[in-house]
Amino acid sequence: MAKAREDKARDLRAGMALLWGEQEQPSRGPKPSLTPPRIAAAAVALADAEGLEAVSMTKVGAEFGVSAMALYRYVPGKAELVELMVEAVLAERPDVADAGPGWRPRLTAWAHRMLAVYEAHPWLLAATAMRRRLMGPNQLGWLDEAHAALERTGLAAAERHQVFLLVVGHVRALAQQSADFDAEHAREFGRLTGELLDRHAARFPALTKAIADGAFAPPPAADPLAFGLDRILDGVQVLIDED
Repeated sequence: MAKAREDKARDLRAGMALLWGEQEQPSRGPKPSLTPPRIAAAAVALADAEGLEAVSMTKVGAEFGVSAMALYRYVPGKAELVELMVEAVLAERPDVADAGPGWRPRLTAWAHRMLAVYEAHPWLLAATAMRRRLMGPNQLGWLDEAHAALERTGLAAAERHQVFLLVVGHVRALAQQSADFDAEHAREFGRLTGELLDRHAARFPALTKAIADGAFAPPPAADPLAFGLDRILDGVQVLIDED
């Protein structure tokens, strides 16, 4: 029964109302014992501990001592639950107005704060992948803050949004690297790859030389975000100067 509820076509209007807190409240009957924010908070804790795949209506319901069916009174299904989870971890809108003069310090501060959220909640990468997810006020608040940082650049609106996509793409790539990193596996992979290239160096001369020159060595900068972000923003400045 619960699986059938998960698979049915979504009511997007109802999902949006839930996400924005605009759903109709029952005027009769007992006072609800749970709320969507409480349910979302329990789901976030579960995802933080075990990953997004571990989140189900059954497991979240068990956190409150109720069945999955009991949760459907508050949340229509897992898709809506995941959207509420995203809202929960993005509740603190990044105020970057005081990061420094100009657009660049503000966008840099925004990127650092976004990366911090992804690293604190690695499941957020999958939850906000490019798919048919609804966006709530908290998620839109982060988008609004990034656009606000770029407003005085003189770039066209479409260009500003492309800059946002470049920055958030870089942030997500770093967050994914962090989520996937396994130190022991990395050491073994490096050892085996080194042995392989020793035997086949003549086939891959440029790569072999790059590795010998330290291409894969840990970056000297303490800030892993800085190098790529600076190159992106340098390019944006060129675009601004051309307009």
